[in-house]
Amino acid sequence: MLFNERYTSTLITGANGFLGRYLRAAYTGRRLVTLGLSGCDFNVDLSQVVPEFHGPFLRVIHAAGLAHVLPRSKESAQKFYDVNVTGTYNLLKGLEGLAKLPEIIMFISTVAVYGLDKGENIDESTSLNGNTPYALSKIRVEELLREWGKKNNVSILILRLPLIAGTNPPGNLGAMIRAIRRGYYLRIGDGCARKSIVLAEDVARFIASCPNISGTFNLTDGYHPSVREIETAIGSALHKKIRHIPFPILRMAARLGDIFPPSPLNSMKLNKLTSSLTFSDTRARSEIGWQSRPVIEHLESLLKE
Repeated sequence: MLFNERYTSTLITGANGFLGRYLRAAYTGRRLVTLGLSGCDFNVDLSQVVPEFHGPFLRVIHAAGLAHVLPRSKESAQKFYDVNVTGTYNLLKGLEGLAKLPEIIMFISTVAVYGLDKGENIDESTSLNGNTPYALSKIRVEELLREWGKKNNVSILILRLPLIAGTNPPGNLGAMIRAIRRGYYLRIGDGCARKSIVLAEDVARFIASCPNISGTFNLTDGYHPSVREIETAIGSALHKKIRHIPFPILRMAARLGDIFPPSPLNSMKLNKLTSSLTFSDTRARSEIGWQSRPVIEHLESLLKE
């Protein structure tokens, strides 16, 4: 009986990370085992150590990993492989030491695996052309998990996420909020480019209740707000006016950047900043019951938390 009770627990890696905190909240009142660098049930650096688990888990949510860091050297680029790929390998080796394997591993991946700077309604059938250290490491982890799951008859659910909104978000959304708060943010062009985004709380709630199923799915809020809408909502919540740079000036600066490569702006970067990049979550909605709320309606409340 004790074994069965233990087996109802869920293991969350990266439990102290941005999404990990939302996952912990979604599992309040249920048996949960946490893994992270500190302050968890298992304080382990997965890139260095194979964990020795004490009991089996019904589910594993693998949210640990390195992201939102721009590598500036070969060593920092290698760290993506060490943390994301080697870390996953060590996690799987630790799970293999259990008397019973989990029924499912859910992996938090990213739409960066597609390697695209523009496009609309990009779905899961799109080729994986990501070539950054971050994207390449996530692609390899997806492959590793599928191979392991097939070999061990364990379901593997891969969730590819875009920008994630929540309290004190990391990445580009967090950088935008900080810049607007400090008053040095400038809108690039007309801000009409649409971007996919999703609420961290929606992702966490879905994971806590989703079925044990294998597959790969994009998750978004289904609305894909424009950059202008996001900026305006943040500015309104922070009582900050959004200034902008007229597009003709930007185009001139980009052309100069094409001639003088050290410039922070060139035509390729300008095209990326002003192009829509959205992802389809139709498959997730139809096959696994994914539901979401428009992020734009909740940004103001998130900034007040």
